[in-house]
Amino acid sequence: MKKFNIRPSTMPSLAGFYLAACTICITICPVPTATAAEYLTGIEWEEPKQVIPGKNNQAPPSDAVVLFDGVDTNAWNNAETWSVTDGFLIVGKGMISTKEAFGDCQLHVEWSSPLPAEGTGQGRGNSGVFFGPYEIQVLDSFENATYFDGQAAAIYKQTPPLVNVMRKPGEWNSYDIIWNTPRFDTEGNLTEPATVTVLHNGVLVQNNFELLGDTPFNRPPRYRPHPPELPIRLQDHRNPVRFRNIWVREIAPIQGKRTQPPALRDGKTTMKLPKTG
Repeated sequence: MKKFNIRPSTMPSLAGFYLAACTICITICPVPTATAAEYLTGIEWEEPKQVIPGKNNQAPPSDAVVLFDGVDTNAWNNAETWSVTDGFLIVGKGMISTKEAFGDCQLHVEWSSPLPAEGTGQGRGNSGVFFGPYEIQVLDSFENATYFDGQAAAIYKQTPPLVNVMRKPGEWNSYDIIWNTPRFDTEGNLTEPATVTVLHNGVLVQNNFELLGDTPFNRPPRYRPHPPELPIRLQDHRNPVRFRNIWVREIAPIQGKRTQPPALRDGKTTMKLPKTG
């Protein structure tokens, strides 16, 4: 085999070739520029309201209406037989309802089933959170079998929760509920069903569920026309369930006004987008 005798002094180094190639590329190759176009919605939005959050996720933010803070039942009707002990609201006789009515809202409520646990099925740690006639079930569902659309965090007699995240009896559970009230026209016809999203102990268990109507035990659900704002209620089911840290925030959509069609702005040039659909 023929061998070539290459002298190091006469062969440019690989590094030299690489440096030269990079220099040529930088000199003659145009550098790509990022697009400066900006999408313009054409909508002027109102400034979002400044709200101070609570010190933790359980504490009410600055725009919340506090329904129970561990002191008294002044925000509730028919609460004379319900007791406040050690900062907890304990179920008494009869359902209680808020003095104020609410429509679309965010509700935070914490509750604890009795310890020691007594009873089985629907007879164990039973109560409920109601928006008017619509119930999110409260029940001790920790190792306690019952019908699935009647366990904790179910929309009663309509749908079970996605998962069961119930804590042990005596421990505290939390519900964070996003409620959208149903709408009716002037003749009483349903135009928008109620929807609800529920987080149980921070876990999503109802995902924008569309209610079929009210939530009775003894008949199918149905809608009856009512005002958009109704009291929030807590149920007496003859079990001494405890509640604490109850607060609610009214929800209103952010407002915006269209001032021009959607467009793309590139520097000083603005181009309207073609209509689609």
